[in-house]
Amino acid sequence: MYQLLHLRSRPMRTLALGLIGLTFYAYYRTTYYDVSEYAAPRNISRPAFQELYRQGSNASTEYRVSPSSKNNSPEPSAGFYNVQNISTLSSSVVTVQSTSSSQMFSSASVSVVVKKQSSEKMSEKTANETKDTPLPGTNEYSARAIYEAGHAVPIPERCPNFGREMDLVIIIMSAPTHLDARMAIRQTWGHYGQRNDVSILFMLGATVDSKVESILKKEQKTYNDVIRGKFIDSYSNLTLKTISTLEWVDSYCSKVKFLLKTDDDMFINVPRLQAFTARHVKDKNVIFGRLAKKWKPIRNKKSKYYVSQAQFKRAIFPDFTTGPAYLLSSDIVRKLYDAALDQTYLKLEDVFVTGIVADKLGIKRTHANEFLNKKISYSACNVQRSISIHMVKYSEQFDLWKKLLDGKSKCK
Repeated sequence: MYQLLHLRSRPMRTLALGLIGLTFYAYYRTTYYDVSEYAAPRNISRPAFQELYRQGSNASTEYRVSPSSKNNSPEPSAGFYNVQNISTLSSSVVTVQSTSSSQMFSSASVSVVVKKQSSEKMSEKTANETKDTPLPGTNEYSARAIYEAGHAVPIPERCPNFGREMDLVIIIMSAPTHLDARMAIRQTWGHYGQRNDVSILFMLGATVDSKVESILKKEQKTYNDVIRGKFIDSYSNLTLKTISTLEWVDSYCSKVKFLLKTDDDMFINVPRLQAFTARHVKDKNVIFGRLAKKWKPIRNKKSKYYVSQAQFKRAIFPDFTTGPAYLLSSDIVRKLYDAALDQTYLKLEDVFVTGIVADKLGIKRTHANEFLNKKISYSACNVQRSISIHMVKYSEQFDLWKKLLDGKSKCK
């Protein structure tokens, strides 16, 4: 018996080696799959933050009120990147794959570009602090798995008193390099943002280009109308940009009557839009826009718009409002934000938000003819009759603006 238990015996050596191997395997499995980019976000509850903001408190764990700020707006605290240090980030492309879910984000899968701190500047302590463990029951392919809550640049002062006296907030999806498009909007229909009942803002993500970031810092200092979300700005992350927009409105502008989500290649007839919202001020649980019906998912893996069976199984998408411009009653913003986080991620943001998520929540999608969301001939009457015109170059914004203000045209 003693010989059998002795470490020099073959059975004991085999057992010892097996235990050592099992220990290393368990460690490998634990550390290899603990990917911080897909950890569930740690998010302070919005009601708690809003209460802190009302009181002007600096006790929030994720934000602090800077006494040096002109308007005491919250700014990101340590552990969250902001405009000053976004340039130190480097990006990596993470393709979500699974052996247990066949064809899930396979060869033509959605590549989600996520932020990652530069390895040269990332200490071991920081790496350990940024690791999170997904919550029990979290869908590893959901938007929640890749979305980081909060805003690097929140500018809550652009919606005073949570929007109680405001009829409309317009948030324009823009890219870091689209400075000309933003300037053209500011100098034309963006002027309506000077009204007390309307706020017009831009939504951007992060960029790893230090030169672009430097320009953005100057732009923000001059205009203070750009919200910065915590995601790398890319086509694959358009859905994250819309989710970030919903979170911003829910956090800082929840009392506004309507939210218009639009793009920076759009011309928006704000007076016409205001007249539209006035007619529908009592409407709730609704999204207005150009309705797309019975659209089928593209299953061709070579297509930019490819959707796998695992991402969306049904043969036809739910009806959705097309992405260039759509209007939401503010009562659905919180519901859309919460539900979107738990839905399987899809980079087609209009299909995802106003189709799949809205359909799941029983939100009405209503067609409105004034939302053209397409390129049209730029006659004065066409401009004055419509709410939204698509594919407008920044140089064309001035021509449309002039025709909108043309008092000589008599349009029926």
